[in-house]
Amino acid sequence: MNDFKPELEKTRYRLLATASRIFAEKGYQEDTIAEICEQAKTNIASVNYYFRDKESLYLESWRFAFNSELLQYPPDTGVLSNMSAEQRLATRITSLIQRVAANDSYSFAILNKEMAQPTRLLADILEKEINPQRQQMLVLLKECLGQSATEQQIQFCHASIMGQCFQLLRLKQMQKAKNASHHARELNDIKAFADHVVVFSLAGIQALRTQNLLEIYAYKS
Repeated sequence: MNDFKPELEKTRYRLLATASRIFAEKGYQEDTIAEICEQAKTNIASVNYYFRDKESLYLESWRFAFNSELLQYPPDTGVLSNMSAEQRLATRITSLIQRVAANDSYSFAILNKEMAQPTRLLADILEKEINPQRQQMLVLLKECLGQSATEQQIQFCHASIMGQCFQLLRLKQMQKAKNASHHARELNDIKAFADHVVVFSLAGIQALRTQNLLEIYAYKS
């Protein structure tokens, strides 16, 4: 009996790990419980036991992938209390790119499939899991942009950073499909790509901050 619970947990883990990978590759509509169970080396009854149905497995496998990736690439790795907002933002961007680029990262690929073929199943879980990460980045962006930053500027900066990360996801998918062109060489040096996104983003933020200050100065003059 003592060995039974660990074995159950191993089965649940295999289902989540396998489902997250297959959902990332095929999306919700094209995937089947039978295929997941076959690759996880278990039976359909185990899905019913742990998750009730395919929808619940989809939600929990995305949560599993997202939180596993956060543990592997924490957004605050090496962050010290005396670091500037720019340094903390750079660390968060680097973590984000590492999570997108890692071969065993699936949460962003699932989101990309979700955008192409919406199921609307992830809406609640995204709010609970992603929104805290998003809010932390927005706070850092506001600090970097300065108090005169508008809400639109903050949101646009966030969209710009995320857009660069999803471009990397697109290149990753091209490479996996073996249709990689010379553009996909960026994947050969993720650190260089991350450094570029950090420098590019911080330069844009600094330009906006300077522009805001000049506008305030001109108004006061």
